[in-house]
Amino acid sequence: MGSCATDRIMDVAPSRHGLKRPTRRHSLRALAAVDPEAVRQAKPPLDEYFNSLFTGFGPQHWWPGRGQFEVIVGAILTQNTSWVNVERAIANLRGSGLLAAGAISKVPLSRLERLVRPSGYFRQKARKLKAFSEFLRAEYGGSLRKMFLTPTIVLREKLLAVWGIGPETADSILLYAGEHPVFVVDAYTRRLLVRHGWITEKADYEDVRWIFEREFPGDTKRFNEFHALIVQAGKNFCRAHDPNCAACPLGRYLEEGR
Repeated sequence: MGSCATDRIMDVAPSRHGLKRPTRRHSLRALAAVDPEAVRQAKPPLDEYFNSLFTGFGPQHWWPGRGQFEVIVGAILTQNTSWVNVERAIANLRGSGLLAAGAISKVPLSRLERLVRPSGYFRQKARKLKAFSEFLRAEYGGSLRKMFLTPTIVLREKLLAVWGIGPETADSILLYAGEHPVFVVDAYTRRLLVRHGWITEKADYEDVRWIFEREFPGDTKRFNEFHALIVQAGKNFCRAHDPNCAACPLGRYLEEGR
């Protein structure tokens, strides 16, 4: 664990510090049902991770956006693209007076596609924006306030039923637009936990989300800041290729085998 290489362990086994680790056949959540003590020992030091990242990067002030609906639009458009491209698409929508659910519902699909083209996959994303806008109108009369008053577990299932909205997008909407206590799992989160040996590359989204939510239950502010800090680490240090673990605020945990 002194390098950035991913552990290829196949079962629950002691680390070099004698602590059990989750593996391909046992997620932490599944292990909890049969061996709670192993889970207590096996959990990653998330509080230490958070403090190290916060000390290194400072507050991130996420999510960038002027109001709840713009945050939702950003969460949908950011799929499979960079934020710079999302900003261009949002600027197009703002300049056309289309940063409102009612306006997006009424605008012709072809025009909406042209406006969000900078974000990539523009045909799909235009349909997703229309699908969400129609959902908001049909379920909540177009009111984001009413939507976000819905209990988290209920609203999450409703969002996941909207065409084109998956777990990461739904959780981004819940956390950043609605201030609901959910943790957003993205590629950066997975990469960090894989490199530190806590999950495998095939770990289920809900299992990874559970790792954070059981550690900081209901802590919306912590979820917000922690996810943003992980993104910062992923972009600048924990890169998919040519990672710079030695300079990363979490580098010392690799050396310590955690």
